[in-house]
Amino acid sequence: MAELAELWWLGMLLAAFAGGAFGAAIGALPAFIFTGFLVMLGEGIKILAGDLSGVAGFDPATLEQAQAITGQLGFGPVFGPHISFAAGAAASAYAAKKGYMDTGFPYHEAKNIAYAQGPKPDVLIVGGLFGILGYWITTLSATFGLPWDPIAVGVVLSAFAHRLFLGYPIVGKAKRGVMNMMPFEGEELREAKAPGETKQRLLVEPWLGHQYKWADVSILGLVVGTLAAFITYTTGSVFLPFGISAATLLFLNLGVERFPVTHHISLIGSTAIVAATGGEYAGFALGSMLLIGALFGFLAAIFGEVFQRIFFSHGDTHVDPPAGAIVMGTFVIAVLALTGLFPSSAWIPLPF
Repeated sequence: MAELAELWWLGMLLAAFAGGAFGAAIGALPAFIFTGFLVMLGEGIKILAGDLSGVAGFDPATLEQAQAITGQLGFGPVFGPHISFAAGAAASAYAAKKGYMDTGFPYHEAKNIAYAQGPKPDVLIVGGLFGILGYWITTLSATFGLPWDPIAVGVVLSAFAHRLFLGYPIVGKAKRGVMNMMPFEGEELREAKAPGETKQRLLVEPWLGHQYKWADVSILGLVVGTLAAFITYTTGSVFLPFGISAATLLFLNLGVERFPVTHHISLIGSTAIVAATGGEYAGFALGSMLLIGALFGFLAAIFGEVFQRIFFSHGDTHVDPPAGAIVMGTFVIAVLALTGLFPSSAWIPLPF
C-alpha cells in the first residue's frame, strides 16, 4: 500500500507538471476558460443526476463521474487554476523576460495572459515547474486546513513566486500612491527600461480599464452576487455560478470590449448563502438569500479592486485580482464560521 501511495503522489506531480506546461502552451486565460466549461459540465451532470435519482435504471455512478469532472478536471491537474492558469501566467512572465513576446500589448508583455506561448520547450518547462508549485501550495493549504480557498491561494502565491524567481518587483513603484488610478485616467506615461515593455507604458496599468471605478465595481458586485445566490438556491450547486462566470470569459478572450470579469463575485456570493445557512438555504426565503448573495458579492468585488490597485496596477506581471478577492472573501466566511456567526464554512477548510 505504501508503494501505491508513493506512486500516486508521483503520478499527481507528473500530472501537475503536464497541466502547467499545457497551460503555458495555450495561455493562462484560455486555460481558465476551460476550467469554467468543465465546472459547468460537472455541476450540470450532478444536477441532472439528482433529478434522475428515482428513475428506474439510473446508474448512481454517474454522480461520481460528475464529481471527478469538477474536482479532478476543472479543479485538478488538468485545468485547475492553481496549476494551468498560474503556470500560464508564470510562462508569460518568463517569455517576456526572455524577449519572446512582441505582441503590441499595451501593458508590460508579462501581463498578457491571453497569449498562447505554443510548444517552446523552455517556456513549457517553466510552466510545468510552476504547475508543480501551484499543486504543492494548494495541497499543503488544504492539508493544514488553512481558512481560505486552497486553489485561490495557490494562484496568488504562485504569482508572487514567479515575480520573485524571475526578478520582477513584488509590488512595483507607486509614485502617485498605491490606490490612485488618476494617472491612468490622465494617460500619464513612463519610459520602458526592461525587456518585454513597450517603448512607453502607462504609469498605472489597471487590471481592467473598464472595471476599476468604485461605483461600477460595487454595482457589479451586488448584481452578480444576487444572480449567483439565485443559481445556487435553485440548482443546489455552489460551484455552478463560478463555472458560468469563468466560461463567459471566452468573450473577453475573443476581444469583446468592456466585458466584465465576475467569477470571484459569483463564487463568494454562492458560498455565502451555503455557509450562512449551514447548507439549508432551501428552507429560507429566496429574498433573504439573494440579499446575502448581494452583500458578499459586493465585498468580493471591493476586495478584487483593492487587490488589483495594490498588486497589479503598479507591477510588471499578472497577479490575479479575482484570486486575491477569493482568498479574502473565503477568509471572511471562514472567520464567521469559526466565531459561530455562521453555522458552517461551506466547502472552505477550517483548521479544526
